[in-house]
Amino acid sequence: MTIIVFLIDTSGSMNARTHFGARPSLLDVAKDAVEKFLKFRQRDIASRGDRYMLLTFEDSPNNVKAGWKESHVVFMNELKNLTATGMTTMGPALKNAFDLLNINRMQTGIDTYGQGRCPFFLEPSVIIVITDGGRLTNVSGICEELNLPMHSAVPGSELTKEPFRWDQRLFSIVLRLTGTYNSPNDNI
Repeated sequence: MTIIVFLIDTSGSMNARTHFGARPSLLDVAKDAVEKFLKFRQRDIASRGDRYMLLTFEDSPNNVKAGWKESHVVFMNELKNLTATGMTTMGPALKNAFDLLNINRMQTGIDTYGQGRCPFFLEPSVIIVITDGGRLTNVSGICEELNLPMHSAVPGSELTKEPFRWDQRLFSIVLRLTGTYNSPNDNI
């Protein structure tokens, strides 16, 4: 059983329109990618026990749109209702995703603090970040680099030095679709 966390960039820049078809926004492309991923993944019998979570770049607790205990119907409704407003706060959004995964590990007993490492307590997790790759921002302005906040108010966080683990994978999908369309009649 794998935990798959979709972290969707819901910053204002995701409202940019693409040149595809009826000119969907980058957020629409991200929603479609998640929907297709889920449909493809559900065809495989080995992945039937997977749990999914939908997170956004909003501040906690508003960033959790669908938890891993939610039904598929709730997940899909929340995915369809995503709107793009706010800033590209990649660092705090990633930290929230790691914190939620660590809380799950504590609740399920996978973390055995003081008892040594037990690799057979394995629950792999995947974080899939879908973003437009715009400028990283925070409340004080534009950031030049990604900063993952290391302080946390999550219970038990003092027992974990780093927010990420050996059985977690992070993948990012950066949408670099052109926003304008050159018609065949344009002579370049």
